[in-house]
Amino acid sequence: MRRVPLPPVLACGALALVASCGWGGAAGDEGRMPGAPAGVTAAAGSATTVHVMWNAVTGGAGVRAYEVYRGTTKVTEVPGSEHMVDVTRLRPSTVYVFTVRARDTAGRTGPPSREVRARTPASGADDRSAPSRPGHPEGRAVGSRAVQLSWGTSADDRGVASYDVCQGGTKIHSVGGGQTATVVTGLRPGTRYVFTVRARDAADNLSPASAPVRLTTPGIDDGRDTAPTGFRAATHRARGAYYIDLSWVPPRTGGVVTEYQIQLDGRPATSLVWGGSAPRARATYSFYAGRLAGETHRVRMRARLPDGTWGGFSAERTVRTGGDG
Repeated sequence: MRRVPLPPVLACGALALVASCGWGGAAGDEGRMPGAPAGVTAAAGSATTVHVMWNAVTGGAGVRAYEVYRGTTKVTEVPGSEHMVDVTRLRPSTVYVFTVRARDTAGRTGPPSREVRARTPASGADDRSAPSRPGHPEGRAVGSRAVQLSWGTSADDRGVASYDVCQGGTKIHSVGGGQTATVVTGLRPGTRYVFTVRARDAADNLSPASAPVRLTTPGIDDGRDTAPTGFRAATHRARGAYYIDLSWVPPRTGGVVTEYQIQLDGRPATSLVWGGSAPRARATYSFYAGRLAGETHRVRMRARLPDGTWGGFSAERTVRTGGDG
């Protein structure tokens, strides 16, 4: 966990936490084990990575996790709310076979999906030329939780391996280099989005971002479903100074939340970013409030969601340094 000053600067890089492939599966008959994931695709992102996606499995006791296999080897797993992952540390110029299996809340693992194949391109270790900027991006909303995007082909001296779709500076989706259109799902109703596209070659050189595509999804989202819950605040004194202690339950947003903005007295105070495994249950954090006793502060927080937008604010709490909080 690290603390960085606001405003946070995010690069459009690899992202393990994304919401481009829908929301988590619903619980159903607990006597049934999960079925095989459908809609599995695999596309090389560079000479050493492959992007694997699939549809959510519904029914059964509810999906706790998805296991991703390369051949017969399990290479990674993601929470049941996530439906895509970048498989890394692969070899260039190699064909790989991937399958996905769902594991339910009772610990039962369902059958594997159909096999999908992806070939990583040749290594471009000595390639330092980035692809050109993708051109003519366009888009439209296709419902309250999805948009359709398209863009012009990028040029590269050795070929484009993949395209990254970014929202607000955060990579939320990826497609193969031969694809210049996609549908991004898992969005919020009634929300303004700014999408850009960047091309990536086999050596992981990234193009400049395309022109922005500004879209608003129809519907209404008041932010209550995306706000941290169970928010508590107190103070303590240590080494001659006062600190504000926070605890909360992360919002359930179809993915893991790794970044929060904390407001103090109506203004941004600090940004909290988890560099490792972000908490899924109750989380805690303390930050410096000053050396004076008897000061009263108002504090609240919000999360950056997997779709790249900020969620709703938590309830606001009032604390007093030197008091009980």
